[in-house]
Amino acid sequence: MSEKKIVFLDVDGTLIDYEAKMPESAGRAVDQARANGHLVYICTGCSKAEIEQRELCELDGMIGGNGAYVEDHGEVVMHQGLPVEDVRHIVDWCNQRHLGFYLEANSGMYCNDYMIEQGPATMVKYAQGKGASADQAQASASSFVNSFIHLPTEQLYRDDINKISFILSSYQDHLDSRTEFPHLIANTWGGKDEQALFGDLSPMGITKKNAIDVLLKHLNADVKDTIAFGDAKIDISMFEICGYSVAMGNAGQETKEAADYVTTDVNEDGIWNAFRHLGLI
Repeated sequence: MSEKKIVFLDVDGTLIDYEAKMPESAGRAVDQARANGHLVYICTGCSKAEIEQRELCELDGMIGGNGAYVEDHGEVVMHQGLPVEDVRHIVDWCNQRHLGFYLEANSGMYCNDYMIEQGPATMVKYAQGKGASADQAQASASSFVNSFIHLPTEQLYRDDINKISFILSSYQDHLDSRTEFPHLIANTWGGKDEQALFGDLSPMGITKKNAIDVLLKHLNADVKDTIAFGDAKIDISMFEICGYSVAMGNAGQETKEAADYVTTDVNEDGIWNAFRHLGLI
């Protein structure tokens, strides 16, 4: 692949491991690919504020909020958030159910009282489910929860929110969210199907696939020159639009089957090995 390519990297489990650390080889691979003239973007469910807390390599831009936010070399190409009326409704609905939640904005991650109580144990489960040891999971959970800005309810009715994630006391909370908010996209994460730990709500029409299409139009680029990397089911929408797709070795089976190529695990030089295989470096 000698032509100039546009690479889209998922973050958690792809560019960084489940302890939020980027392997040295991954940073080196991205640096070399960019030096060779390729463009490298992250494409993630995280908000910009969450990404800015991570120690990542230099990039050409980002797609955040699972497609709600698109940035190219510092220029905001698209930003489609939740209307404040929906934010108010979701905040009140979660509080009535005593569910911990956090609001994801480019300016920060804002949480309620219940998230402070329920978040640490839930994030430990999430990290352990991804293969972290008990100590690693505890450290990862503490770091994540400490990144929240804890606000009283009246200050959570914000107009700059990309999406809202909430802890599931049971899978029924997710099913009820679909009924309560039929005009929004309701997803789950942190476990497969009924084992999911979190639900989330975002504006209709927001997908990684749509955001990539928006960015390609902005760049006046051809989809055949794109490569997507991911490790989770939500990344399959990226695979569907991009010219070539790579699943990490630590990806789930469904994600691997949807990809053109499967590399090694994130902590086994997965990015470096795939970039070499594809001739990006």
